[in-house]
Amino acid sequence: MRRWNGWGDDGIDMALGEEALAFLTSRIGPGTAPQDASFDAACAALQPGRLPAHPLVDATPQTRLRHALGQSLPDWLRLRHGRVHAAPDGVGYPECSEQVRSLLDFAAASGADVIPYGGGTSVAGHLGVIDAARPVLSIDMSRMRAMVSLDREAQLATFCAGVAGPDLEAQLRAHGYTLGHFPQSFEYSTLGGWVVTRSSGQQSLRYGRIEQLFAGGRVETPAGTLDIPTFPASSAGVDLREMVLGSEGRLGIVTHATVRISRLPRHEAFHAVFFPDWERALNAVRELAQARLPLSMLRLSNAVETTTTLTLAGHAKLVRLLEGWLRLRGCGQGKCMLMIGVSGDRAQALPALRAALGLARRHRGVHVGRGLGERWRRNRFRNVYLRNAAWAQGYAIDTVETAVDWPRVTQAMEGIERAAANALHASGERVHAYTHLSHIYPQGASVYSTFVFRLTGDFEADMLRWRRLKDRVSEAIVAAGGTISHQHGVGVDHAPWLEVEKGELGMKAMAALFRQFDPDGRMNPGKLLAS
Repeated sequence: MRRWNGWGDDGIDMALGEEALAFLTSRIGPGTAPQDASFDAACAALQPGRLPAHPLVDATPQTRLRHALGQSLPDWLRLRHGRVHAAPDGVGYPECSEQVRSLLDFAAASGADVIPYGGGTSVAGHLGVIDAARPVLSIDMSRMRAMVSLDREAQLATFCAGVAGPDLEAQLRAHGYTLGHFPQSFEYSTLGGWVVTRSSGQQSLRYGRIEQLFAGGRVETPAGTLDIPTFPASSAGVDLREMVLGSEGRLGIVTHATVRISRLPRHEAFHAVFFPDWERALNAVRELAQARLPLSMLRLSNAVETTTTLTLAGHAKLVRLLEGWLRLRGCGQGKCMLMIGVSGDRAQALPALRAALGLARRHRGVHVGRGLGERWRRNRFRNVYLRNAAWAQGYAIDTVETAVDWPRVTQAMEGIERAAANALHASGERVHAYTHLSHIYPQGASVYSTFVFRLTGDFEADMLRWRRLKDRVSEAIVAAGGTISHQHGVGVDHAPWLEVEKGELGMKAMAALFRQFDPDGRMNPGKLLAS
């Protein structure tokens, strides 16, 4: 069963070993395990629901609580402390577009706002109730998960938008295809959620971000049904897909999505390369991206993340042997690890890998084979479970991500980490910050930073620590000229910095677009835009 107040399946745990705990203690001090509120107590604290009965709506406190929040750190703090100030008044479970339409009509007749719910994996505050003055209906899309059609000739597949990553891939794999979209939330996030938050998968270098994969579909809006046909390309005015991409539930609910699919790769592998320092690693990755080799992934960790990754991996004796060998090859303190992924036919993938490794060698890169890469692949969707393990030891883990052009990548990384290091200095606390470039483009890269800090065990104090950290690192992103979100969307947490990127006229244009489809402002109010 899904955890109600943490990440993932409650039958899956990833423990922090003694080496990892000693590492965190040396970096930021010992943690103290917090006391979590119970599920029953949190349910009992909810106010009674205010919606009339409906055959598709579950209004039990247990269901309402499980749909109240997502996976952002403020969401975790509210759930773990039992401070859920507001929850949806009921949760609808449609099984077709017509039932989505029925639920939208029910919400309008009841004077209720609507919060679309996919996999509940948002880390940007997309799912919380902002204004409890009106009743709120959450619409859970999890029962809409079927593949509706498959066009082998055009390589297009249409799915109900509530399909989660593993189910989508399993349905395609049965026919020899893949979408190739693998965000870290893959096990739980949904196709509709990927579309409306402009998600990016770990192998987007080969398959593309969701905006390249999303070809068309259907959206149920308060103003009516928006059908978007598929074309290989079009110059017929504004692209309707772009109205939906990144709309974060403000426009309506995506019920069906047609996506561009690919043949399953015959060969797939992930290799690790170490560089002596950040400058050489960065130059190598930029050249790899601009050479446009048919790789599926480039993921570069800075020196602190490289050290953290090797420490948290366990197997301390093997890691020491690896590090000793790397020192002999010129990669000692300050070394940076690059993961290179190749996918496709062997005739395409193997020459691409050889070319990539050859370029890396010219920048003193040391290839260590597939061992670390295969370990990364096995744990690619499990590492996020470390958030649960860290919490149990008294540590919070949070992230920010942005994207900048190549000349600003190092500046952005250093600015974000410096801001994090200083954010809690006044309270005598340290922050362990580390960064990787998660997605690489010819023009630039995404900069994805992780922060670990100690919990106090007090709700208000820990929320204040998060707020100070979030504000400082977001200001650093803006100062570096980066986007406020490369792949997590805006929600509530990133909204204060959106106007810097979009400008006053751009913000008004988005507001006008949402009013066209949602005249009464009932769709996910307060997210993306403040009104």
